[in-house]
Amino acid sequence: MAAGGLKMLQNMLDQLPASERKIAQYILENPRSILNSTVNDIGTQAKTSGAAVIRLCKSLGLNGFQDLKVRIAGDLVKPKAEQGYRDIEPGESYYSIVQKTTSNSIQSIRDSEEIINYEELERGVQTLLHAQNVHFFGIGASNIIAKDAQQKFLRIQKNATAFTDTHLVATLIANAGKDDVVFAISHSGETAEVVKVMALAKERGVKTISLTKYGQSSVASLADIKLYTSYSGEAAFRSAATSSRLAQLYMMDILFLSMATVQYDQTIQAIDQTREAIRFIKEGN
Repeated sequence: MAAGGLKMLQNMLDQLPASERKIAQYILENPRSILNSTVNDIGTQAKTSGAAVIRLCKSLGLNGFQDLKVRIAGDLVKPKAEQGYRDIEPGESYYSIVQKTTSNSIQSIRDSEEIINYEELERGVQTLLHAQNVHFFGIGASNIIAKDAQQKFLRIQKNATAFTDTHLVATLIANAGKDDVVFAISHSGETAEVVKVMALAKERGVKTISLTKYGQSSVASLADIKLYTSYSGEAAFRSAATSSRLAQLYMMDILFLSMATVQYDQTIQAIDQTREAIRFIKEGN
């Protein structure tokens, strides 16, 4: 059952216009009230309008009010086992660090699963399947994700790059073909170099995909296809790309496996050939 409506509202709350924020706050405080209410009911109860409810759903990237209701209904029937994100403390024991790191990692993946837009995922998979070249781009920790994606794509005979030199990436975009794709990775969605690369790709008419935290951002606004990981208030150590990095890897795995299942036989053959080549390098025969 679809879920994640409450997580979407929490993640987007501070970015919403005043009228939409009032509705979001009302729903977060009274989630069960939405189940048997109409658009106008919620607008009245939140002391705003039905039109603002529709705008809120659009801001969340949902397919309307019914989509929001279904997701919140899914939230309300979930087992309440989630503990939320927990940061480490001075002098923390190894046991406690292991437990918190495990909990945070699982939480990040679960939260990201809940906000997946399956229509955008389908568009992303089809675009990547038909791409001639995929140019992954990220700075700092996001480049680790780009390199991982490049390695996966090369294994299934998909041309892929993952450079950090913006001049080199600009050159690739300047010479990109109509079937090339620029895939930008930025957790904040505001990394200056990534924004510039996406703006260049848009100006050149190159297809673009973004992977950012959920919500409005400069990088996502420039993308043709927008993919997200969940966002929560990052504590001091989590902000060093721990939980968010795992969520980004998780999304890349979903894209890779979704592509693989569409062209299953071709993928298996390519991976077998890759494995054989690596065995030859290791063993020399």
